[in-house]
Amino acid sequence: MLFQTKPTCFIISLLWTLTFLTTHPVLALTWKEPWHEQVVQKADYFVIAKVISSDPEKGVTATVIRTLGGNELTGNIKINDFYLLDICSRSGGHGPEFHLDKADTCYFFLKQNTSGGYSIATPTTGFATVFGKKVRATYRHSYHQARVSQEVYEPTMTAIFRKYHNLDYDKIFVNNFLSRYLRLPPAKINEDQMETFFLQHAALETMYHLGLNNNYTLILPFLHDSKNFHLQISAARALSGINTADSKKHLIDLLSDKETENFPKTVAVWTLASYNPKELKDLLRKLASKASEEETGFGGNIMDPRICTRIPSVKVALTELSEQL
Repeated sequence: MLFQTKPTCFIISLLWTLTFLTTHPVLALTWKEPWHEQVVQKADYFVIAKVISSDPEKGVTATVIRTLGGNELTGNIKINDFYLLDICSRSGGHGPEFHLDKADTCYFFLKQNTSGGYSIATPTTGFATVFGKKVRATYRHSYHQARVSQEVYEPTMTAIFRKYHNLDYDKIFVNNFLSRYLRLPPAKINEDQMETFFLQHAALETMYHLGLNNNYTLILPFLHDSKNFHLQISAARALSGINTADSKKHLIDLLSDKETENFPKTVAVWTLASYNPKELKDLLRKLASKASEEETGFGGNIMDPRICTRIPSVKVALTELSEQL
């Protein structure tokens, strides 16, 4: 998979990938990594737990500290399987492995399995490790992780879990959080603004997961900031809850913008698809005829086991949408 966007991958995700590849043998097992919404939707529990032990083949033993979502879990639990592992290739007899031996405390999205234990989504997602009260957090996809405080991660991710399970959540906290960080100018990916960047990423992705249709005007500066394609992606996703003529116009403008990279454009097409915009069929066909055919994607090392996680080109995404309408 070629990565056609600028080299601005999240630092935390990059460090995680390098750690995984250098501390564990690369296996000839690859899988399609799910997006975070799939991880949360399919999970039955959201907990924070202390890791007692981790064995690559036998799994993880952990002690539940607190249940944040789902029925109450207490005591020791065994995590010994995966509930969203979509394997693309396998050779050499190696199966999926657990590599949480370096972790002390983790947030886990869990599903009970037939063996009486619990499953996480894949070997690389369905958990978020804690380091010094900072969480290595996934809001979008494990390829694109952020570092946020536990004070931010717990209430936002609990709200996301509860929303996907048709439960009420703390709207006051969410609204205050979004207003605080989305009223700031879009942050740059540099040492001075990295913390704000992560918080704005978390805020926009939280809007997406919760399907919010307020704070619409706060999204637009991030949608059109072509210097930060990560925030553009999050902004395009955040617009999925706002099916209006104006939001469609902004997404079409993004697709027509020569400065915007391919990944945000493909995500913009997916957001348009969520609107079922039959009135735009002819325009979308016209855009598809001129759209980029270059392959886009998450990037990363070619030896990364998540390598078959694909993102369609802008042309393919637009063509598929126009044909569905």
